[in-house]
Amino acid sequence: MKAPLDLRHVASLALRDLIHLAHLPDFDRVQDQISQVRGCTRPVQLVGSTETRDTATDTVLRSYSTADEPTGRLLTTCGNRRSSRCPACSRLYAADTYHLIRAGLSGGKTVPDTVRTHPRLFVTLTAPSFGPVHNRRTTDTGETLACRCGDRHPADDPALGTPLSPATYDYTGAVLWNAHAGALWARFTTYLRRELAAHLGLTQKALNAALRVSFAKVAEYQRRGLVHFHAVIRLDGPEGNNEPPPRWATTDALTYAVKAAAERAVLTVASDAIGERQLTWGDQLDIRPIASLGDGELTDQKVAAYVAKYATKSAEDSGTVDRSLRCPHCTGRGYRTGPDGFRDLCDPCDGTGQSEPIADLPVHAHVRQMIRTAWDLGHLPEFAELKLWKWAHMLGFRGHFSSKSRRYSTTLGALRDTRRAWRTERARAADDRPELAEETTLVVSHWQYLASGYSPGEELLAAQVRHETALTDRRKTEGDPWL
Repeated sequence: MKAPLDLRHVASLALRDLIHLAHLPDFDRVQDQISQVRGCTRPVQLVGSTETRDTATDTVLRSYSTADEPTGRLLTTCGNRRSSRCPACSRLYAADTYHLIRAGLSGGKTVPDTVRTHPRLFVTLTAPSFGPVHNRRTTDTGETLACRCGDRHPADDPALGTPLSPATYDYTGAVLWNAHAGALWARFTTYLRRELAAHLGLTQKALNAALRVSFAKVAEYQRRGLVHFHAVIRLDGPEGNNEPPPRWATTDALTYAVKAAAERAVLTVASDAIGERQLTWGDQLDIRPIASLGDGELTDQKVAAYVAKYATKSAEDSGTVDRSLRCPHCTGRGYRTGPDGFRDLCDPCDGTGQSEPIADLPVHAHVRQMIRTAWDLGHLPEFAELKLWKWAHMLGFRGHFSSKSRRYSTTLGALRDTRRAWRTERARAADDRPELAEETTLVVSHWQYLASGYSPGEELLAAQVRHETALTDRRKTEGDPWL
């Protein structure tokens, strides 16, 4: 009999756990699970079983149980789209977004390739100014010009995007604009259809019968902490991407409608505390046609790659934190209601409602002030529905980072279903058992959530997987001849 493993001399908990895993009967399976989730930062641990049964005889053809795993559980990906949270899952999300956008531009994934002949624009809608900020302007030759403060800022200067005069900067307006950016986009799309109909001399009903406006958009944070939207806007026939729009529905007509709708879209926010504010788009409106044959400056591939890159980004790219600041015990309220109905001060957060003090956050003073403004506005009764205290770490923005109209192209869910079906077919082919045909079998599964994350030793293995993946991606980007 083998003597029990004595790890008391190993000081590192992670190394001690790794040695323990290496002495399990099937260490290769431990590594295989971590490789299959691509080193996911915080995988979901499941326990349970699944059986494949013959529907005619009710006999078990194949079975699996986590009890047979070396660690007693199965790892599956967390699915987080944020690159700051999980590089592995965000990489897959970005790839799916790329194919979704590309299909709406070039065809594929149930979209006909004739869609590339439809009028298409790449539009960028920005936020207005809430006060002058430090910027970095360059000439056509690449020479850096002086900022209004008199300095020539380097590209990585943390002062870029921060106010020249923080005391007079409109932080309230900036946070409220972020909070209403999604609603402003919805109003823009409404006016876009109206302006297009008016420009073409049609009623709304006649326009809807003749064509459809399709789009896909993604939100990006600027250095000053405000979001702006990049959107692909396309004209289709009334049934969607499978038929072209009328010949009189041109790129020029769509361009006119985008400009008019951007000027017309206005949201009015009224409050006793701040008065009345009008929220509009900024003056910087960029509208560029997308080349139909892939030989122009803005091609299908470039647009899809650009949108996919920002689909995995979030507010942390503007210098804020990537986690909620609500106290988990009182959900940000600062108090807990006892069984007697009375409100008791939340002890873990000392009644602040914050999981960590805003004053102690390792962020720039400009970002901290936006977070504090969002937190304070969120507790005003007139802004309660915005739940700004919940989204304070997002600087007030609470909309979807990427969205599309129904008939733009395929969906992320359809792409995941296709990938799942492909993996299932590969597994059946590898099994080489004709009785496992899908139409004659029934899969019965029982799963239960156990925990999230790795053990300390598994985290070392996952870090190695992530490191190797990053090296491979870097070599591909640099054109390594060995890959």
